[in-house]
Amino acid sequence: MTAQTFGKDVKLYNPAFIHPTALIYGDVTIRDGASVWPQVVMRAEIYRIDIGPNTNIQDFVMIHVGDRADTIVGANCSITHRVTLHGCTIGDNCLIGIGATIMDGCVIGENSIVAGGAFLKERTVIPPNSIVMGAPGQVTKTRNNAAANALNAFLYRRNAEAYARGEHRVWSAPGFRDEIAAEMARLSALYGPAA
Repeated sequence: MTAQTFGKDVKLYNPAFIHPTALIYGDVTIRDGASVWPQVVMRAEIYRIDIGPNTNIQDFVMIHVGDRADTIVGANCSITHRVTLHGCTIGDNCLIGIGATIMDGCVIGENSIVAGGAFLKERTVIPPNSIVMGAPGQVTKTRNNAAANALNAFLYRRNAEAYARGEHRVWSAPGFRDEIAAEMARLSALYGPAA
C-alpha cells in the first residue's frame, strides 16, 4: 500500500489483503477480512463507499458513488471480475456475477445472486433471496443463497490471507477441501442448506 494507491481519507479496518495496484480515493471504508484484488478502482469524492467484513472485491471492479447516493456493500459478498457498482446498496451474503452493472439507487437484498452480465437500471429494488438475470435485470428465481455465497466469501478471505503472506496456491493445498467441507457444514447450520 503506497501513497500513490490510497487517498488520505481511506479508512482500513484490518482488511485481509489489498493489492498494490488497487486505486482507492475519497471516503472509502474497508472492513475486517475484506480483500481488494488487482486493478480495482474505488472513488468517493462525494458520499461514501463502505465495503463490509469478509467481502471480496475482485480484479478490475469499478466502484463509484452515485449522484445522490453512497455505495454500500454488506458482509460476506463477492463482487466478481469487471463488475461496476455505482451508487447502490448490496446486502449481506450476495454474489454479483462477472461483468454485471448495478446503477444508482439500486438495492440488492441479502442472500441474492446477480448473474454475470446483468444490467440493473437506476432504482431497481431486488428482494432478499433472489437470482437476477438479464438487461434490464429481473428476478428469475427465489432461493436462499446465503450459505453458498458466504462460502465463496470464505474462500476469498482464505486466499487473501495467503496472498498477504506471499502464498498464491492455498486453494490447492493438501487438506483445503476438508476445510471447505467443514466451513460449508458450519454455514449450512447457520443459514440453512446450500441450494
